[in-house]
Amino acid sequence: MADLMVETHPLPPFAPPNAKLLMLGSFPPPRARWKMDFYYPNFQNDMWRIFGLVFFGDKDYFVEAGGKAFKEGLIRAFLAEKGISISDTAYQVRRLQGNAADKFLQIVKPLDLAALLATMPHCQTVMTTGELATDTLLSLMPSETAKPKIGHYVQAEFGGRLLHLYRMPSSSRAYPLALDKKAAIYERFFKEIGLL
Repeated sequence: MADLMVETHPLPPFAPPNAKLLMLGSFPPPRARWKMDFYYPNFQNDMWRIFGLVFFGDKDYFVEAGGKAFKEGLIRAFLAEKGISISDTAYQVRRLQGNAADKFLQIVKPLDLAALLATMPHCQTVMTTGELATDTLLSLMPSETAKPKIGHYVQAEFGGRLLHLYRMPSSSRAYPLALDKKAAIYERFFKEIGLL
């Protein structure tokens, strides 16, 4: 274990000052899998298709013509306009199998959540995408914080701020739920928090 390289997160948090929502995944895939220098860069990951379906009724809204990459500029502009911040729960990891599968990521150092939230005074909703992200976030919360069910939230006080912690299904295709079913859960969530 000690001989495995510790990898530091390659992306800064995307944190518009107007952010009302912080989305947290676990950690990006190896760079060879990236189609853009932004979060959820693997073209096999469905996060941006979910966003396309939920907000525009088109799973390819954020996909480049030719269907081989994402429209990074459009994604960034959309998130900034909506007040959606994105980061990951892990700051440093060891990849036990050379991929980004949750079960093969060992978190060495989690995100400095307090520092990130300090840059976003209006953010009171934190959403995790997947099991490892949820477990890592909960490790930073008061010990009595319950684990939310998928599609639901719990409340926790953190740094003097009352947070709503939502847990959403993973956008990875390894997560066994059809794209339209995932999108329906995300759509309900975005309506509930007033972003849709």
